Amino acid sequence: MNQRYKKFLEVLRSGETILLDGATGSELENRGIKMDNSWCATASLEFDILKQIHKDYINAGAKIITTNTYASNRMILEVAGVEDKFEEINLAAINAAIQAREECGRDDVLVAGSLSHQIPYEDAFRSQEEKDKYIKKLTPEYFQKSFDELAFFLADNGCDFILLELMYRPDRIDIIFDSASKVGLPVWAGFSSRNKDGLIALTTDYEYSFKKMISNVKHHKLDAVGIMHCDIGVIEESVKELKEIYDLPIMAYPEVAVFNFPHYDMSNVIQPNDYLVEAKKWKDAGAQIIGGCCGTTVDHIKLLNNL
Repeated sequence: MNQRYKKFLEVLRSGETILLDGATGSELENRGIKMDNSWCATASLEFDILKQIHKDYINAGAKIITTNTYASNRMILEVAGVEDKFEEINLAAINAAIQAREECGRDDVLVAGSLSHQIPYEDAFRSQEEKDKYIKKLTPEYFQKSFDELAFFLADNGCDFILLELMYRPDRIDIIFDSASKVGLPVWAGFSSRNKDGLIALTTDYEYSFKKMISNVKHHKLDAVGIMHCDIGVIEESVKELKEIYDLPIMAYPEVAVFNFPHYDMSNVIQPNDYLVEAKKWKDAGAQIIGGCCGTTVDHIKLLNNL
């Protein structure tokens, strides 16, 4: 834990509402960057545009910016045909955030290293045969190796803490929590839910209680937990369930666009003023750290200063 993070914890413990940034992947596409079979991983090589996005979020009031590394573990890069660029892509993503902080003169801003248990997207495979062959590789040991590699890379290259994002698969969560806990950085976790006669994990492959999923990893050392990358309609109730299980600061940052791999349809994104109305409900429910996920923009984050 570095001094920047220690000072941030003091602010957090004071009860102040903290703004997280908004989307990076969908915002890169929004600014003209081409998406590919890695979704937005290779977009980090558009360094100046990515850095400007981070700067725009800082100037909008975000005190936490997130590296564009959600979709850049080796599994995803391998299927996208850019496995040999693992270090180049991930270093660009980290350095874009760090340099944005420096150029804004805001040493108090934290850089969160995004780490997910995302595997290659189904539509990223060139054929069913390729997909079937690859799926056989997806063992717990293979997951662990991939998650460990990126977790250590984030820690070794300047991130202030690890942000586990889109924790929605109970069968992978313990593995990635173990990876995050190895690297010596503070860990935050963002879970994802959906509603089906009550909250369940976001995965559509099977049904699993949201409360059970978040309870299963309570033994891990976490500094904050949250609900993210899911429909606005489940955020308030998810915050309440998180508060039942955890006595920790709570994050809230939903997605507001529709994903059609590898693109985001932003034609029906909620207006910033309406987003603020919803965000006030999350704050009232107990969320202290509020931002946005896919589809949100700088304008959404800027208005959150009115919370």
